[in-house]
Amino acid sequence: MNTLTEPTLLRLDEARRLLLTPYGIDEFSLQRALARAFEHKLDYADIYLQYTRSEGWSLEEGLVKSGSFGIEQGFGIRAVEGDKTAFAYSDDISEARLMEAAVTVRAIARQGRGHVKLGGAARPATGGRSLYGAVDPLSSLDSAAKVALLQRADAMARAKDPRVAQVMASLSGEYDVVMVLRSDGMLAADVRPLVRFSLSVIAEQNGRRETGSAGGGGRFPLSEFTEAKVQEHVDEAVRQALLNLESRPAPAGEMTVVLGSGWPGILLHEAIGHGLEGDFNRKGSSAFAGQLGKQVAAKGVTVLDDGTLDNRRGSLNMDDEGHPTQRTVLIEDGMLVNYMQDSLNARLMKRQPTGNARRESYAHVPMPRMTNTYMLAGDKSPEEIVASLDRGLYAVNFGGGQVDITSGKFVFSASEAWWVENGKLQYPVKGATLIGNGPDALTRVSLIGSDMRLDPGVGTCGKEGQSVPVGVGQPTLRIDGMTVGGTG
Repeated sequence: MNTLTEPTLLRLDEARRLLLTPYGIDEFSLQRALARAFEHKLDYADIYLQYTRSEGWSLEEGLVKSGSFGIEQGFGIRAVEGDKTAFAYSDDISEARLMEAAVTVRAIARQGRGHVKLGGAARPATGGRSLYGAVDPLSSLDSAAKVALLQRADAMARAKDPRVAQVMASLSGEYDVVMVLRSDGMLAADVRPLVRFSLSVIAEQNGRRETGSAGGGGRFPLSEFTEAKVQEHVDEAVRQALLNLESRPAPAGEMTVVLGSGWPGILLHEAIGHGLEGDFNRKGSSAFAGQLGKQVAAKGVTVLDDGTLDNRRGSLNMDDEGHPTQRTVLIEDGMLVNYMQDSLNARLMKRQPTGNARRESYAHVPMPRMTNTYMLAGDKSPEEIVASLDRGLYAVNFGGGQVDITSGKFVFSASEAWWVENGKLQYPVKGATLIGNGPDALTRVSLIGSDMRLDPGVGTCGKEGQSVPVGVGQPTLRIDGMTVGGTG
């Protein structure tokens, strides 16, 4: 067997074992369903099958308060004609349901006859790429070990400082197996492990209570959460909580802001990334619509979406249409050079798919979505960038936020921030919110750090009611003239 394609063939075998064989169907059953759909004239159709086994544990007040376990499986069939999409899905994987769904979706086109390839061997779409192990991440620890991990985290946090009053910890994971057959005859599968550890602590002093949180995850087994890794997350959560006990009300007004590296890239993701997805630009609803080839950011700003990073939460061997994920440069040295595309929007915009078709599950249609979105590093040290602040805000970490895709306007809350004067950190502040416009903020980047860092693996992105795991990242950035909403 060719060693280059062995991972692909192994993933196909696992998908057949879980998604086809138990239900008495095979690839030819799927092809017959597509042929039924193509009895009407369609541009494209596909069938997406999925099996997901998930598990979650949570601890509070030293006790495991909940444990969950679930299995879901089903299929979705999609037909595309022009810019119209018809979609049907079922949790009953059988040839009868496949045929019924095919008849339902073909109603999108009532005249003429399409064409679908029948027979032939599966054509692997990923070229043997293996960004993560095709393993069940849940089986790497037994139930007792999972509970013990959460209890250790609780004990570690309380031992760090007597002011730690409450600890909440959770552990979750899933084993996701998907298969897609396209009307061009391509068949592909992926086996996607995903795990996450989260910790939140509450510290109390003189009647004041503040929180801190940390965690991480990715596409690897639960056993990767070693004692040292858990201690690292505990140290960070407790540090944040104790720091916030010392925080003062945040100032308000227009000022220079320095953003920290890593998770603050969520601002980049929300305020800029969504605006670079193909569907918003095809429909003209993005602030970046019609801007290809134009300068949209300060010189030195290069933004990528990269689904090919090993073991990352946002990475995929293939997207949910079977296309290999890519390292797509979106903005290069300030110039807009590409959008993220699925096959439908790429075809209508006369572009190429970029491996960004994603869906929450078999019960959802795919759309262009981000994977791991980040800005490349510059040449300034983070210390130099902070020292350049005369008076301003240093936002080290972020909490939640929201953005309007059409206008690019955003609001983000800082979970850790400092007031800076004369290049020196003065004191931590609480309640700082960053308010601005994504495209405008890009043009105000004046210094770019050499410390590009990805987030710890905790991001989840929502779009049109669908949630998918993502990654973000950036170096330390100085942005001139941002509006800060504060409490003081």
